[in-house]
Amino acid sequence: MKKIIIFLAIVVGLFAAIAIVTNIQNSQKAEGNKYKKEDLDPATVDLLDDPNYQNVILPDELEKKLGDKEDVTVYFYSPTCPHCKKTTPMLAPLAEDMGVDMVQYNLLEFEQGWNDYQIESTPTLVHFENGKEADRLVGSQPEEVYKSFFEQYVKE
Repeated sequence: MKKIIIFLAIVVGLFAAIAIVTNIQNSQKAEGNKYKKEDLDPATVDLLDDPNYQNVILPDELEKKLGDKEDVTVYFYSPTCPHCKKTTPMLAPLAEDMGVDMVQYNLLEFEQGWNDYQIESTPTLVHFENGKEADRLVGSQPEEVYKSFFEQYVKE
């Protein structure tokens, strides 16, 4: 019986050590991040160096742009969304190739965005003109649909 207790204590100790090391590594990766938060979800930490997730906008920045009646195209996504994982690697380069400044709003880190912008699912692409919503695309779409959206609303 003592051997079982010792074995269980070692297993629990190993799992605790792994959890602590992982937590420390994620904290180090998250230092000085573009989200300006100390604690980031591990799914967000995984995207910090991904070139498709670099044009991040913070909630205050978006509110300011809309308050200043600027035109802005916002891609609302979640790092845990399987549809976003499929859409972003196609959409981000398309926006860049077309010269569209598409900012990215991480709904996992800034959950208030769900209510603030009436987001029902991800991915959602919204174009604002003069600070007001002009149109949106909800859900994963073929590349041609995004291209047409950019041409109609953004590249006028």
